[in-house]
This record gives sequence, structure tokens and C-alpha cells, in this order.
Amino acid sequence: MATGDDQRPFVGQTLWSGESEQGAAGLAWDWVFLPYGVVALVDPLSLVTNLQFLSADGEVLAPMESVRQLNEIVHSLPWQHEVQRRLSSH
Repeated sequence: MATGDDQRPFVGQTLWSGESEQGAAGLAWDWVFLPYGVVALVDPLSLVTNLQFLSADGEVLAPMESVRQLNEIVHSLPWQHEVQRRLSSH
């Protein structure tokens, strides 16, 4: 989903999901389409997910402790290319 026009940058949300042995997993974030075709996260600390990360001791990490892992996942996905492709087709 995206909104924007010639006066305001396009902004939108992306949701990536998949199935695992433990059930459905999802990760969502807001993005903004900046000048020169750059697509960026609006706020790297505002990722939403149902994933849980464990410490080396097997304890569930708090959401803010999982931010680094979540950002690594987001940056490994080809979502920016897909946003650029979809926006250029309009």
C-alpha cells in the first residue's frame, strides 16, 4: 500500500510473511520513497513482528533487544526493489 503525490513523498507499509514448522511468521514496516528513487525505512526501531528471538541462554529477548536482528532480516529482503517496481508501474 502506498500514498503520495507530486507534493508529498510516497509512503507505505510492507508486510513479509511465511510459514515455518512453528506456524506463520510476519514482519512489517513503514517506508518512504525519497528523491532519486531511494526507498528507506521510516523508522528502523518501529518494526512489527510476531517473531521471537532467544538469547544464548534460551530466554526470549525483549523487542528492543531484537531490533538488530530484525533490521538484518529487513535489509536482506528485496523489498526496496519491489517498492520501486510497483511505484514505477503507476
